[in-house]
Amino acid sequence: MLYGEWAQKLDVVMHQNHRAGEKCFVDYAGQTLPIINAQTGEVTELQIFVTALGASNFTYAEAFESQKVKSFIAAHIHAFEYFGGVPEITVPDNLKSGVSKPCFYDPEINPAYQEMSEHYRTVIIPARVRKPRDKAKVENAVQQVERWVLAPLRHQQFFSVAEANVAILERFDWLNNRPFQKLDGTRRSLFEELDKPALQPLPERRYEIAEWKTHVAVNIDHHVEFDTHYYSVPYVLVGKRLEIRATDQTVECLFNGNRVASHVRSFKRHDYSTKNEHRPKSHQRYLQWPPSRLVQWASSIGPATGAVVEHIIKSRPHPEQGYRGALGVLRLSRTYTKARLECACLRAQQIGSPSYQSIKSILKTGFDQQPLPSPPPENPQLSWVHENIRGPDYYQ
Repeated sequence: MLYGEWAQKLDVVMHQNHRAGEKCFVDYAGQTLPIINAQTGEVTELQIFVTALGASNFTYAEAFESQKVKSFIAAHIHAFEYFGGVPEITVPDNLKSGVSKPCFYDPEINPAYQEMSEHYRTVIIPARVRKPRDKAKVENAVQQVERWVLAPLRHQQFFSVAEANVAILERFDWLNNRPFQKLDGTRRSLFEELDKPALQPLPERRYEIAEWKTHVAVNIDHHVEFDTHYYSVPYVLVGKRLEIRATDQTVECLFNGNRVASHVRSFKRHDYSTKNEHRPKSHQRYLQWPPSRLVQWASSIGPATGAVVEHIIKSRPHPEQGYRGALGVLRLSRTYTKARLECACLRAQQIGSPSYQSIKSILKTGFDQQPLPSPPPENPQLSWVHENIRGPDYYQ
């Protein structure tokens, strides 16, 4: 008996009085809701987001395909819009989508979650790890959602997330209008009386959900990778580590908190988005030469030179791969006369080797100054005048 009395005093619970409009508590239900792919028959388990206001217990629930950052933040936005206002403090659990690094004293908030909270002017204070009583309100709300929302839907079949959320909305609206057993009124009546007048107003525009990626290395080609696409940044940042903020429309690259590059987001895998001003000056000058300009310059020396340069460019999978060889041929005109270069290109064509190295070798050896061999006859005819050839008359 004495031990039992002593043990009861070890875990004393502090009663918390929640001020109107001060806090909302968020969590995910342990129970999921299945949806069926009508085409394949595959079943996906939806995750149920639940939030409750501290003073009134007013509850919001929504189904998502995952608990990832994008879905987690979208759930908060929809909840604030359902409440018609924003609480001063939001208390989440320590899932990765909200808290990058749990800590009793100084938890590290996910950058996208932090940005969302600043947009809506609500402070994120995560519950302590393995301390469910810190968010007892939402623990109770989860239990109510599982009992009065999900359980009645367990025998229904849903074929999309939207269809499931329509049914969930009807059920938690019913829950919010359900009379309390030990108190007067309902969750909705308490919300209208307490929380709603005290909530902060919604901002003028909805938060645009952003994804963040930290410690991104700048490759030697002055590009960074995000979602299997490559975006250019100023070449002086090669080897540095950046942060990337991406929405559905834009990708921003930040260094020491300052934006250094911005691109229209591309969802094309393994492709490049490059801005010319991010390249070194030498690269910019190099790329100012389009293929047609190189061929035109070569043709001014002579038709054979133009044909060789055009062949070099077209023989590569990408024109830029042939730029160096083409420019090499053209720069030979600085060492040798244009006439000699034209003869060398003509000879390179005849021997079937129209390349920079071949033309350079021809000029170096002076082979361009040798007379060109006579072309073989187009329709060679056998000569019948020979003593060992019998001729057609022999067989008559």
